Amino acid sequence: MLNKRSILITGGTGSFGKKFTEMILQRYPDVKRLVIYSRDELKQFDMAQLYPENKFPQVRFFIGDVRDAQRFRRACEGIDVIIHAAALKQVPAAEYNPDEFIKTNIGGAQNIIDAALSSEIKIVVALSTDKAAAPINLYGATKLVSDKLFVSANNVKGKRDLRFSVVRYGNAPAHRHRSGAIQTG
Repeated sequence: MLNKRSILITGGTGSFGKKFTEMILQRYPDVKRLVIYSRDELKQFDMAQLYPENKFPQVRFFIGDVRDAQRFRRACEGIDVIIHAAALKQVPAAEYNPDEFIKTNIGGAQNIIDAALSSEIKIVVALSTDKAAAPINLYGATKLVSDKLFVSANNVKGKRDLRFSVVRYGNAPAHRHRSGAIQTG
């Protein structure tokens, strides 16, 4: 499904983005282009060391923020698939900085939808969280709104060959190792 396609991953330098990039490059050797979109230049630099251009010519790095609609539209040129993993996620930070979470998790989602509707994007997959089901905090609430925006975008796409999807996954339970370190899984 991803061979010969151009893919953009928002939040591409985060934990999901790094693992997903590794998986794509292993399982889909004929991916046309893989754009890592994030606002963290240091993480992009570090990731570029793992995927040097001479060995991975299909990998590109694009600095930008999903909150910047114009910049995001530019990143979407020639893209077929968007995997949206960018989000602010820390529950305590959301309670202290609600406007920042709203701008990123909701406004950023709308920017992605608008860019997809005004380009040749075919598939948008937005990552969600178990915290969006019956949310009890602002983070979960912003992700629920984001989910609703993506699902309802299917109602306004018209005759475009475009599909919006949301994938929810939960956190693996954490276990404390006898050394005191926290392990997941």
